[in-house]
Amino acid sequence: MRTTAGIADLFTPLETCIKDSFIPALIGPNTPPNIRVLCSLPARDGGLGIMIPTEQAAAEYDNSYQMTQPLKELILEQTLLISEKRSELLLWEAKGAKAAVLRVKRSAQNAEKEQARSLLTAFDQRLFEEISSRGASSWLTALPLVEHGFVLNKQQFRDGLLLRYNLPFEGIPSACACGKSNTLEHCLSCAIGGYVYLRHNNIRDLTANLLVEAGCKEVTVEPQLLPITGETFQFKSTITVNSARLDVSARSVWSDLDKVFTDIRVFNSLAPKNISQTLKNTIRRHEREKVLHYDARVVEVEKATFTPLVFSTTGVMGPRAEVFYKKLAELLAKKNRPYL
Repeated sequence: MRTTAGIADLFTPLETCIKDSFIPALIGPNTPPNIRVLCSLPARDGGLGIMIPTEQAAAEYDNSYQMTQPLKELILEQTLLISEKRSELLLWEAKGAKAAVLRVKRSAQNAEKEQARSLLTAFDQRLFEEISSRGASSWLTALPLVEHGFVLNKQQFRDGLLLRYNLPFEGIPSACACGKSNTLEHCLSCAIGGYVYLRHNNIRDLTANLLVEAGCKEVTVEPQLLPITGETFQFKSTITVNSARLDVSARSVWSDLDKVFTDIRVFNSLAPKNISQTLKNTIRRHEREKVLHYDARVVEVEKATFTPLVFSTTGVMGPRAEVFYKKLAELLAKKNRPYL
């Protein structure tokens, strides 16, 4: 593909196999015809990274030709020694060629993304916005680490794809046990069966385990807050009941002795109260609600800091959660590789 020009037609049998056999084997027999365009997008853009070889062959050859042009000219010169100035010039040309190729490639991917979006319904376009957001495709690109539960069997993987693209499931009742229709939106919100609590508790426990692994002190799951003894707060929304608990607390996260409290929320962005807003505004609203409930009490009574950890059901993190987990990753890196 990168070394020979004019061979796009030769990839037709491969594309036919991908479209008619491979993708249906991943998604199931109810694979819609327009899913091929979605699957060709990179994972970060809501796809699966399965390129369309008949459309990509010519571009791959042109990109390869452009990027190797400085090297080809050098080979044709048959020069044994290259001056330092010429070497720097060639390096600069190679970097420029690579940057130009990446710009063209990204522009083409954006065009394909808009083409894929135009084929979707209004509801699916909202879902597409979410699965194209940063973090929503991490489960497709993460290493399958057994100790963190990142290994999926074939049914779990297929279910993940069906949820990702709002496709019908096989072998499940049309009505939920609560009596409502078993739609994607309802499945992600219904509390019957305990899955809403499981997804919350899974993040809570993983966060606590990572804090322990990072060497943080006094890591506690569901710590009870100190009782209120006459304190008053600026906002009426502040939780003041003495039995209030948060999800995880720990010391030595932001600084050596500083204590941080976190509270986790996993929301369904496709729920009626969320779908009317953009994903960014929805995340901001959920973070603000957590802050209004707990921040003042944690700061003024606990003399600690509070960080809301907000996620959508597809794995998109809120900005405060991103900062928190980046810091946690930094602590893990320092402990596991102290020489860095």
